[in-house]
Amino acid sequence: MPDPAFCSRRFSVRLLIVLHLTALSLMVPSSTYATSLRRSAIVQAVEQAKSSVVNIHGRKTVAADEDAGAMKQVNGMGTGIVIDPRGYIVTNFHVVDGVKQVQVSMADGTTLVARVVAHDPSTDLAVIKIETPHPMQTMTIGTSSDLMTGEEVIAIGNAYGYEHTVTRGIVSALHRTVEVGEGQEYADLIQTDASINPGNSGGPLLNIDGDMIGINVAVRVGAQGIGFAVPIDRALDVTARLLDAEVRKTANHGVDGKTLASPDKSEFMVTSVASGSAADTAGLLPGDIVLEVAGASISRALDFERAMIDKRGGDELLLSIRRGGESQKLSLVLDNPSLSERSVSELAWDVFGIRLTPTASGTFRRISTRYRGGLKVIGVRPDSPAARQGIRYGDILVGMHKWETVSMDNVAFILESDVVRANEPVKFYVLRGGETLFGHLQVSMRTE
Repeated sequence: MPDPAFCSRRFSVRLLIVLHLTALSLMVPSSTYATSLRRSAIVQAVEQAKSSVVNIHGRKTVAADEDAGAMKQVNGMGTGIVIDPRGYIVTNFHVVDGVKQVQVSMADGTTLVARVVAHDPSTDLAVIKIETPHPMQTMTIGTSSDLMTGEEVIAIGNAYGYEHTVTRGIVSALHRTVEVGEGQEYADLIQTDASINPGNSGGPLLNIDGDMIGINVAVRVGAQGIGFAVPIDRALDVTARLLDAEVRKTANHGVDGKTLASPDKSEFMVTSVASGSAADTAGLLPGDIVLEVAGASISRALDFERAMIDKRGGDELLLSIRRGGESQKLSLVLDNPSLSERSVSELAWDVFGIRLTPTASGTFRRISTRYRGGLKVIGVRPDSPAARQGIRYGDILVGMHKWETVSMDNVAFILESDVVRANEPVKFYVLRGGETLFGHLQVSMRTE
């Protein structure tokens, strides 16, 4: 039978503990407990990422009646992600395509006008740039190589124009292929049930740690809880190639490479070196792992291109690489820029307002026997010289001034000609439905 004295002492100890805990609770405000519980992993992830997410607005011209050729102005919206403190932002190409003045609003309410640096319609990605007086906070980048079906994710974006909207969900599936329009599809997408709405395009998909693991790109029309994102490992390799277009305005390095991403680490490996280039002269070889460029740590293709921004032909950069398990130092002297096919395409877009692609010889022979070849118009910028002259998607550009336009090299020659440099109107010839049409394009270098 229990000792009554022992039971009494045990009761007294319990009473003292309760009284002690009660006293502590009276001393500490209840909001302290609430705050510690409310500051969940999701709250912390959003706080970490919010300053690196921007909202994109602008008006664009779209077809109101394709058959009648009528056009109308609509408000465009989307989201962007800061990838470099100097104001470089990645977003979806369709967010900025056709927008005359791209406006970027930041978390603090500041709005600035951006320029389009480069774009890739095939992957629907673009890089834009704003001039900011202060370095911007960049997004923390994770990896999509270890994503798990069922893990929690967070989306931040300009949903329906409601800036910095936050939604949460899970990874519903991986490696989805989604058709988003006639003849266009996205492959290897992340599917999520986090609410992705119009305006979320170009925004980040985060894991629970606040690391970006995807770029939101599409929704399934008419379906709830089905959104898609481009895996970040692939998206950032494309982004690196787009930044390379900015680098090549002032310098050339001659390096092609890719990111080797794993859950533990990411590395940038050289895959090829252009013969006679700065990288070739420096002694870089395919298979080399680049560790540092001019003191900047390199772990992704994006880091390599970021390290080259603002550099000029003739600049000497010290590279740290790993080759065969051993570290080496190399000196890379950058080349002066040359007019590459990608930059020719961008210049034609800026100067004339047309986007061109080579026409297959077999296709061209079925269209015409009079000309040796031509370039297909696959885009016309609203309010551009090409748009004002009535050039349309699908037209075949066969000549400008007194020269033929069989290849992008021909266009490069024209862009560097005295006629264009003097800002004189350039006569053009296009094929449309078996007829040859002509007009004059007023040179108009776009600056917005």
